[in-house]
Amino acid sequence: MNDFNAQIIEEFRANDGKVGGMFEGAHMVLITTTGAKSGRQILNPLVYLPDGERVVIIASNGGADKHPAWYHNLRANPELTVEIGTEKYPAKAEFVTGIERDELYARMVEILPGFAEYEAKTERVIPVVAVYRRTA
Repeated sequence: MNDFNAQIIEEFRANDGKVGGMFEGAHMVLITTTGAKSGRQILNPLVYLPDGERVVIIASNGGADKHPAWYHNLRANPELTVEIGTEKYPAKAEFVTGIERDELYARMVEILPGFAEYEAKTERVIPVVAVYRRTA
């Protein structure tokens, strides 16, 4: 994990899920995925879009031409752990496509305009992932 992510995770956990700096006021989530190749547990801080009972995350990778590693991990194993605020729970990822994907992405751009820049920087269609709480 890079120092930037480690700092965000530390701040998130120290402040009940709130972070400052460039993420001040944003909805933040920590996701723990299983590495597609390594099988290791990998923790990533992300911004999310609240959407009823689910959390929507976007594989923007800052507008890079490659999907982020966590996206490949979820493709290989859609089971993950979610941390929002002080709550931690098991979840399952589903990949959103078509019109629903476009609508969710547009909602994220309304909240965080930087996501429009990410889309402009890459040729790829940036994946949108809906995360559902797993019930026992």
